[in-house]
Amino acid sequence: MSERLQPGDTAPAFTLPDADGNEVSLADHKGRKVIVYFYPAALTPGCTKQACDFTDNLDVLASAGYDVIGVSPDKPEKLAKFREKENLKVTLVGDPDTAVIEAYGAYGEKKNYGKTYVGVIRSTIVVDEEGKVERALYNVKATGHVAKVIKDLGV
Repeated sequence: MSERLQPGDTAPAFTLPDADGNEVSLADHKGRKVIVYFYPAALTPGCTKQACDFTDNLDVLASAGYDVIGVSPDKPEKLAKFREKENLKVTLVGDPDTAVIEAYGAYGEKKNYGKTYVGVIRSTIVVDEEGKVERALYNVKATGHVAKVIKDLGV
């Protein structure tokens, strides 16, 4: 289990492969705000809904100075299929060994259909221009979450 981040914490640095195998680093976004969201698996209903919601609102977020990066334990090949199938515009990166997911506190025990297991906890971390955590939201719902984030950020 990993420690959850709190506002004011320094966001853990990362460099992960995107759907095309290119490296994406948090440092590449310095000077802009970044919404880093963690989801369990590409090509699943809830994760698709969330990724489509972020894609649909990407222009609104970008014009307010926010970049969006989705992180899952998937390999680049699966992310590419996900992007193509759903016509996604958000940057998707894979963290197969879950080191970054754990560093952000988005990995741990969760319940699904009455069973308890360990996995990716659907989470959204908003990082400011200086690389500090502005908001840390854990156990978020896939449906309606993006609208709530936009409202909370005053975008």
